Amino acid sequence: MTIRDTTASDATAVYRLLTGFVTSHRPDRAVFDEVTFPRIIEAAADGRAEFLVAEQDSRVIGYLLALRLPTLFAGGTVLELLELTVDASVRGRGTGSALIRAAQTRARAAKDVEVTVPTRRAAGFYRSLGFHETAAYLKWSTT
Repeated sequence: MTIRDTTASDATAVYRLLTGFVTSHRPDRAVFDEVTFPRIIEAAADGRAEFLVAEQDSRVIGYLLALRLPTLFAGGTVLELLELTVDASVRGRGTGSALIRAAQTRARAAKDVEVTVPTRRAAGFYRSLGFHETAAYLKWSTT
């Protein structure tokens, strides 16, 4: 398995994984292709995000998206993991953990103060990787 930066050629594979991941929103392929995917690739290229894929046998089997946010409270940048998903056919084999470890390595290199993840579905998984609970997120939706 290889963990690498996401490229424009990964769009179809990432969209496939995305549609199996989301529970609160319905992805729109046109918006994905024309707006969100290119913007995230750009943000990763200039250091505002980490957008990684896990690849096995030339097939994308997982992805991770984290945004790097400047903060006042932490005295530096925080890398906030927003999306992590692995193809259902290969879950439980260390792909998600490898993606997290790669993001942690990049956070150290970027001198991020911390890596955070808002989650309610996979808290046990993150705890097993050394994360601990510090806050609960509340959401207000514009729709």
